[in-house]
Amino acid sequence: MSTTPSLDALWMPFSANRSFKQAPRLLVAADGMYYRDVDGRTILDATSGLWCVNAGHNRPPIVAAIQRAAATLDYAPGFNMGHPGAFALADRLTRLAPPGLDRVFFTNSGSESVDTALKIVLAYHAARGDTARRRLIGRERGYHGVGFGGISVGGLENNRRAFAHHLLPHTDAHLPTTHGLEHNRFSVGQPTHGAHLADALEDLVARYGGDTIAAVIVEPMAGSAGVFVPPVGYLERLRAICDRHGILLVFDEVITGFGRLGAAFGAQRFGVTPDLITIAKGLTNGSVPMGAVLVRRDLHDAVLEATASGIEFFHGYTYSGHPLACAAAEATLQLYDNEALFARAAALEPTWAEAVHTLQEAPFVIDVRSLGLVAGIELSPRPGAPGARGAALMADCFAHGLLIRVTGDTIALSPPLIVSESQIDEMVAGVRAALDRLAQRELNG
Repeated sequence: MSTTPSLDALWMPFSANRSFKQAPRLLVAADGMYYRDVDGRTILDATSGLWCVNAGHNRPPIVAAIQRAAATLDYAPGFNMGHPGAFALADRLTRLAPPGLDRVFFTNSGSESVDTALKIVLAYHAARGDTARRRLIGRERGYHGVGFGGISVGGLENNRRAFAHHLLPHTDAHLPTTHGLEHNRFSVGQPTHGAHLADALEDLVARYGGDTIAAVIVEPMAGSAGVFVPPVGYLERLRAICDRHGILLVFDEVITGFGRLGAAFGAQRFGVTPDLITIAKGLTNGSVPMGAVLVRRDLHDAVLEATASGIEFFHGYTYSGHPLACAAAEATLQLYDNEALFARAAALEPTWAEAVHTLQEAPFVIDVRSLGLVAGIELSPRPGAPGARGAALMADCFAHGLLIRVTGDTIALSPPLIVSESQIDEMVAGVRAALDRLAQRELNG
């Protein structure tokens, strides 16, 4: 057994610190589909770490690429300097992206990607002299990271409430969430009801004026809030309204990018091309922090051409295009290609959907939603204690060798794309057993 370090000094992110430190869950190793904890137990990973380890853990080609990079070029400044790896990776990403999104700005996380995209949007409109376009529209229950830009356009109330007096201006309007149990309960794939919810953007145009709205940002499929799949026709309608009023459309694909929905990006899965795409997580298989923004060429060109000489866009990060991150991303993208993991996810989707939807009759389950290799299993909340069932279930699953993620009382499953059919069955059986145990405990008081 490994020696457990003192837990006092670390202030953990998005965690109930006091509760965790009373019963810590410490991971010390990972390989393939499994973690190993401090007690030597194997834990089946049903969440790809945190939506990011799409190719499975500890893949040798990625490890080797990072080692080579660290031994060759440990760091290169990105301001008025560069290294070949960053340019090569940007070029490769443009070949993977939807047509037209062929300019890339590197960041270090999804949060940074979102804030960068919002700056690009505002810089583009300013470059064209359209300075009245300042309003940024998000969506209720949307998650766009934790930068002030991201929480301002985001629609998770807990995230916004904590900093309510410090949010960006012109970000108070949000589209309605597409989540709706009344019409879409137990949907497999895209639900059929809800395309009309995109028309709320027309209402905002009428209220504020279309010429004041700079951009709309949405997750093609909302992940962190509880796996909300877009209704059939919703994204298409949103794209059309944006086009009608000269509004830019940003897809936050930090979760949906790199095969999660059976295609390189959700934009390709749904057949809707936005003007910018934010990415991170699966870009390096979670091995080294990295993010990026994919940008339509004419947006990029407008910003550059508005400045006669010198710096055109006053924005960037010390670690933009870091050599180790670029090496990890190149190896990751090559691994996705070599093993055809995006196509594998698409092929597994029916098997995945059939398995997770067997949980419809499990205790407390009020909805199951699935698309690609993602599922949301929504539970009825414990009276007077929302989120308590979800937290109890996560702890129980971990104690029995299964890592799941919960958002409130919704279980989110998103396994690595290398998952086998037998492991899918094991995950679903593990969740069902945990729900049965939870029901028994509540029955017994």
